[in-house]
Amino acid sequence: MCARPNFHTADASFPASCRLETMPKLQGFEFWSRTLRGARHVVAPMVDQSELAWRLLSRRHGAQLCYTPMLHAQVFVRDANYRKENLYCEVCPEDRPLIVQFCANDPEVFVQAALLAQDYCDAVDLNLGCPQMIAKRGHYGAFLQDEWDLLQRMILLAHEKLSVPVTCKIRVFPEIDKTVRYAQMLEKAGCQLLTVHGRTKEQKGPLSGAASWEHIKAVRKAVAIPVFANGNIQCLQDVERCLRDTGVQGVMSAEGNLHNPALFEGRSPAVWELAEEYLDIVREHPCPLSYVRAHLFKLWHHTLQVHQELREELAKVKTLEGIAAVSQELKLRCQEEISRQEGVKPTGDLPFHWICQPYIRPGPREGSKEKAGARSKRALEEEECGTEVLSKNKQKKQLRNPHKTFDPSLKPKYAKCDQCGNPKGNRCVFSLCRGCCKKRASKETADCPGHGLLFKTKLEKSLAWKEAQPELQEPQPAAPGTPGGFSEVMGSALA
Repeated sequence: MCARPNFHTADASFPASCRLETMPKLQGFEFWSRTLRGARHVVAPMVDQSELAWRLLSRRHGAQLCYTPMLHAQVFVRDANYRKENLYCEVCPEDRPLIVQFCANDPEVFVQAALLAQDYCDAVDLNLGCPQMIAKRGHYGAFLQDEWDLLQRMILLAHEKLSVPVTCKIRVFPEIDKTVRYAQMLEKAGCQLLTVHGRTKEQKGPLSGAASWEHIKAVRKAVAIPVFANGNIQCLQDVERCLRDTGVQGVMSAEGNLHNPALFEGRSPAVWELAEEYLDIVREHPCPLSYVRAHLFKLWHHTLQVHQELREELAKVKTLEGIAAVSQELKLRCQEEISRQEGVKPTGDLPFHWICQPYIRPGPREGSKEKAGARSKRALEEEECGTEVLSKNKQKKQLRNPHKTFDPSLKPKYAKCDQCGNPKGNRCVFSLCRGCCKKRASKETADCPGHGLLFKTKLEKSLAWKEAQPELQEPQPAAPGTPGGFSEVMGSALA
C-alpha cells in the first residue's frame, strides 16, 4: 500500500512530519522536461473517473503523467473533509508526476485552493475547458474563455504566489487567430504549460464532431511553452500521428483511456485482464463504488450490448465484490463464446466485443447533418422521442406506471395565466397563477378563496379585534400626602 509522502502545506489538518521538501520552481520547457520527465502520454482530468486507482492502472500501462479529477476551488478551501477525500488521502509515491486541476472564477479563491494543494502535486491546473451545463451555471470552465481580464488576474496571481507552476486546459474558438491570441494571453500571464482541446465549447455530446488539430498546431507554433493536444485519440497510432502533425510535446486522452487503459502501450487486451487488475488496485486503494461501477461500464461497454441482463445486474449490485462477480460472469461468457468461435476468421476492424477497443460516439442523424451545428442536444432527444422507441429514462417511468403516456397530443391542456403564461388556477377570482394572484391580492387587499389567499378577511379580523379591546387607562398622579410609589414607600420605611 502506498504511504503518504511528506509535504509542507499550510493546512494544519496534517502534521508537519508528513510534508514534502520544496524544490526550486521551474518554468516552461524546463518544468516539462525535468519535473514532468518529458511526459508525452497523458491521462486527462475526468470528474469521478481519474481517481488514484485508475491513475495507477493507467501508469502501469504507459501513462507518463496524470491529472486529478476537477476539484471545486471554493469547496476545497472551506471543507477539510473534501480536501482529504479528494487529494490528501490519495497521495501515493507511485502517482507522480501529478497535476491537480481546479475550477474557479475568483483569483483569491483559486490561489487559496492552490496553496492548500501545491505540496501534493507537481503543478496546479486551471480548468478552462469544461463545456457542460453545470459549468455554465457555476460560471467556470469554458464559460470563462471570453473574460480575458479575469483570467489574466487569476493566472498572474497564481504564478506569483505558488511554489509550483500553474497550467491551463482550454478549448478553442472557431477562429484560429482568436485561439492563438487567447493562448498567448495565458502564456503572458504566467501559464507554464497549455493543454488545448481542439473542440469549441459548443462541441459536446451528439454534436462533438472531430477535434481540430489545425487549431492546436497553430497554438503550438505561436507560444514558447509546452503544449499538450487533446481530442481524436483512440489508439497509439492516433497519438503518434498527433505528435507528428501538430508538433506538440504530449498527447492527452480521456475517453480513449477509459475504454482502453492500455492505449499508450499500443495494446488491446482482453477486457477482463484490465478489469481484474483495476479491481485489485481498488481493494488496496478504495474509492466510491460509483467510480468503480462507471469504470466497469466503460471497460465492458461493447460486451454489455450483447449481454443486456448483466448490464442490469451491474447497475444494481451494492458492493465491490458484487461488481467483481458480474465482471467474472462476463469473462466466463466471453470465454465460452471464444471457444465456440475457434477457427473462425475475424471480419471487420474490431471483430470481438471482449477486446478493449474505442467507443465511437454516434453523431446526429445523417439527414440532419447540415443543421447539426444549430441544434441542441435537447432537440435531438425530442426528435428521438418522436419515434416509437422511448429513451431509457422514459422506459423506466413506464415500468413504474404502465398507464403513463408520452404522446404530446394526449397531455392535458391548461388555461394560461393572463400575466405570466403559467397555468392559471381554475378557481382563481383574478384568472391568474398563484404567484401573480398573491401579488395582486396583497396589493389590492383582496381575497382569493381558490388559492387560499385571505388578505382582506385577515385585515378585517385584525381591525375588529383591536376595536374589541378595552382602552388602556392612563396612570393617575398620586394625591398630596399619600405614597407616590414603591420608592417613596421604601424611603418612608427606612426613615
